[in-house]
Amino acid sequence: MNFLAHIYLSFNDKEITIGNFIADSIRANKYDHLPIKIQKGIQLHRQIDTYTDTHAIPKISSKRLHANYSHYSRVIVDIYYDHFLAKNWSKYSDIPLDVFVDDFYDLLEDNYEILPVGVKKMMPYMISDNWIFNYSKMDGIASVLNGMNRRTNNKSKMNFAINDLEEHYNAFEEEFTEFFEDLIIFSKKKFKSLTNK
Repeated sequence: MNFLAHIYLSFNDKEITIGNFIADSIRANKYDHLPIKIQKGIQLHRQIDTYTDTHAIPKISSKRLHANYSHYSRVIVDIYYDHFLAKNWSKYSDIPLDVFVDDFYDLLEDNYEILPVGVKKMMPYMISDNWIFNYSKMDGIASVLNGMNRRTNNKSKMNFAINDLEEHYNAFEEEFTEFFEDLIIFSKKKFKSLTNK
């Protein structure tokens, strides 16, 4: 899953949210220096990723893209799924998306000192261009895919994946909706087991 899903699946716990968000910037188990709850957020992120990678439904979504994007297909599906979460946000949260996202940006700024270098470098662009809120819009997703393609030196051709999203929009949305129900249940269980220790 991508940024918005990981933030949402932290269930409004600030330290878990930070850990869940920064986990991809942490190598292996090199997080002993961080507060315990942030460590648990990192662990939650990794369990969510493992569950997603082994679940049948995201595999169906990914298979639809594989011929054109090979191993980048899973990354593209993560981005698509964040779009559908943002688009259908009111189904999942009583907090308006713009408020939720602004609160998250404030949380990052309040904890800037403990963030990994990569996150610190990314933050100004994320906030100024409001990446997470703009997942709800097709042009926002197109911008993310263009950025990802640039990061692969145009090898991934991910910029063209906006066309695949448009072509198979209803199928991807149905797959997201079904999968995300399972993921919420899984994540709540993992959240409880991690935070009750």
